Amino acid sequence: MEKKKQSNFLTRLNILFLIIFILFSVLIIQLGVIQILNGKEFRADIERTNLETIKVPTPRGKIYDRNYHVIADNQPSKAITYTPAKGTTAEQRLLVAKNLSELINVVPKGENPEMYFDKELTERDLKEYWYLLNKEKATNRLSVKKRANMDNGEQYNATLELITEEDISSFTIKDKEIIRIKKELDKAMELNRHIIKSEGVTKEEYAKVAENMAMVPGVNVELDWNRAYPYGSTIKSLLGTVTSHREGIPADKKEYFLSLGYSFNDRVGKSGLEQQYESILRGRKQQIGYKTNRQGDIIETKVVVEGQRGKDLILSIDMELQQTVDRIIIEELRKIIKKYPHDNRHMTEALAVVIEPKTGELLAVSGQHYNREKDTFENVAYKTIYEQHIPGSAVKGATVLAGLQSGVVVQGETFYDKPMKIKGTPEKSSYTNSTLGWLNEIDALKESSNIYMFNIALRMGGEYNYQYNMPVTFNMDAFQEMRNYFYQFGLGVETGVDFPNEATGYKGTDPVAGNLMDFAIGQYDTYTTMQLAQYVSTIANDGLRVKPHFLKEVRNPNTSDETIGSVYKNMNTEAINRIEMDLVNIKRVQEGFRRVFQEPRGTAFAEFHDKKYNAVGKTGTAENEFEGDYTENLTLISYAPMENPEVALAIVVPHAGQGEHVNAIIGERILDAYFDMK
Repeated sequence: MEKKKQSNFLTRLNILFLIIFILFSVLIIQLGVIQILNGKEFRADIERTNLETIKVPTPRGKIYDRNYHVIADNQPSKAITYTPAKGTTAEQRLLVAKNLSELINVVPKGENPEMYFDKELTERDLKEYWYLLNKEKATNRLSVKKRANMDNGEQYNATLELITEEDISSFTIKDKEIIRIKKELDKAMELNRHIIKSEGVTKEEYAKVAENMAMVPGVNVELDWNRAYPYGSTIKSLLGTVTSHREGIPADKKEYFLSLGYSFNDRVGKSGLEQQYESILRGRKQQIGYKTNRQGDIIETKVVVEGQRGKDLILSIDMELQQTVDRIIIEELRKIIKKYPHDNRHMTEALAVVIEPKTGELLAVSGQHYNREKDTFENVAYKTIYEQHIPGSAVKGATVLAGLQSGVVVQGETFYDKPMKIKGTPEKSSYTNSTLGWLNEIDALKESSNIYMFNIALRMGGEYNYQYNMPVTFNMDAFQEMRNYFYQFGLGVETGVDFPNEATGYKGTDPVAGNLMDFAIGQYDTYTTMQLAQYVSTIANDGLRVKPHFLKEVRNPNTSDETIGSVYKNMNTEAINRIEMDLVNIKRVQEGFRRVFQEPRGTAFAEFHDKKYNAVGKTGTAENEFEGDYTENLTLISYAPMENPEVALAIVVPHAGQGEHVNAIIGERILDAYFDMK
């Protein structure tokens, strides 16, 4: 019995050892399978890294004048950036913000900290900060029952709503500084470089961050750039502006810019030529690859795509002429304003466009505004494109051509210039109580006869039997017919100038005979200075209307600042239309313009009759009530020489006192300067 029990025990023990052996064998086989068949796969998983890329903006292209003088450059500046590791938490960013607040100052120099933070931080920003500091306390305020029916986002928002005014009222300036920095850190996407501070970074801040990057993981110091203007404010209002890194891409165009590969905090042109030619100036971003391990730590970086600054713009503007035009306007305005301060208290601006009529190249575009309080002038050149004024008699060339081409008058036909009156309306004349006698269309331009233009307007409306103080018959379609002729010159329509959102002028809305008469002498619809420049250029070109343009050529960027890059693209002359008017009729208007400048009784004879450059053109004076006072808009259009014209100009001086002639004086000095520079 004893032996039998012992034998059974040994048998069971052997079976147990056998089972253990089999289990170990299976385990060893399994380990072998893992090692031999799946070892590489598991090892790769353990050692797996991720390669991400970030795009680093490069400087914009430069802007030059036609003689290759830099007028918008890039000036290096210090920047502090943040590139978070993958999976960085809000708590980790808060720690970085706390440490970074010891190294930099986020309040701009000269600003009151309290006022700055009141402007920059929202109530939600403060609540989110309090939440991170008191996470458990904040979470417990929301009942389990309420949390049960909410997702994580809803729970978070509901918790923030339970944070009280009292909770966030005790934050110090230091707390708010940390919140402000964290707010910037939060804007960074994973492995997406974000600029924390780029304006006003001091040498001390730059050095502190560089020396303490271990305590602010993801933060780096880099060189950024800002626009610099060697010519100061000269045409700066035309060059436009670029957004700051904090502004980034405009919110209303977010989808558009993101679709083109922009990041949220990229700088873009937001006005003027910077906006117009953003796609050329932006450059190619540098792409940097970041290799991270499974924990999200960056273990390697390398440049994947070399960056290249934007292409350079060569403008048609001549900066020497531009500065001269600015100076002339300032000097002549100041003379009049100082000499007759009361009579010219509304005359604070003058606008001028100087253009090559054959090519449309803009040589100088000037606008100067006088600030009476500061006794200084401000550059407002953009107003030549955006601001519209009643032009007065400068448009009479278009009126004469409309009359000749429509057939309501014929070459050489005369009218007796004496006051006119339609029953129920005020009397109209060329000058107050004046009579100029018999005039054909050429001398009507020379002496600026309103009466001749009135007769063209009435005939276009169907009235051929005008009698003093009698009613007239009138077809309202004449308004559109007259405007259609004006449109051919660029008056009342877009000129096509390469500048964002140009104005086209105001069109009157009361189509009665008296208003068409006013339209015919430039006293009804309004136009921009750029439109007037295109109009006179079209006459100078024998009826060919071309687009005015700032851009002359595009150049590839050059690594050397000493030389200009190779030509990428030339801007050719672009014709818009040829006016549907006979050349013989255009020649009649050109002759009228010659007599305005070069024959006695011409309205600009005093300034131009003895000029060797043989200028022609037309003056304009438009009655214009402003702030309850009588003022006059003074205009001038001109080109020279008469044969084979090489330069044209348009000048507008709004709200001048009665009897001034500063428009012609400015025009004379500009043309003198242009031909002296040749």
